[in-house]
Amino acid sequence: MKIYILLAHPDSDTFNGRIADAYENEARRKGHEVRRQNLGEMHFDPILWKGYKTIQELEPDLKQAQENIIWCAKWVIIYPIWWGSVPALFKGFLDRTLYSGFAYKYHTDDPFWDKLLKGRSAHVITTCDAPWWWIWWQYRNSDINTVRRATLEFCGISPVRLTRIGRMKYLNDQDRLDWLARIVKAVN
Repeated sequence: MKIYILLAHPDSDTFNGRIADAYENEARRKGHEVRRQNLGEMHFDPILWKGYKTIQELEPDLKQAQENIIWCAKWVIIYPIWWGSVPALFKGFLDRTLYSGFAYKYHTDDPFWDKLLKGRSAHVITTCDAPWWWIWWQYRNSDINTVRRATLEFCGISPVRLTRIGRMKYLNDQDRLDWLARIVKAVN
């Protein structure tokens, strides 16, 4: 299988980075082809200065991301939840990379759209300091509504699997190793 891993935490020297490393190593060990990008090492302007009125020229790292998305059968995205949502840099990545004509295309005569990224699945892995149920109860899974429903599924990526690791600040070393083992086991 062709797997594109996007570490969407701006700092790769984090537990999110360890998750990405573990996933990548296991995927390669199982014979999958893997491409990976670390968001914090990419160079691009995350701001849509004119909204979608004008498409900004993509920087090389974003062009590579688009190539990786088209190439892959599975897109693995790993990010922390900050303020009930995704890191701003990741949001900027989505805004700049998944624009009309690449990821979706609106119809001219009706309110619907073509989902241009059909045929791909995704695995979204998130971390947060709160318990998982708090994110669900208090924020109604706001990040997942954005990433899975309003972005990936909107563009045709389905199914989207979710792994949520909560209470990060309370996890000891063994707990973290146990989570990494669970992530490795989930690689198929």
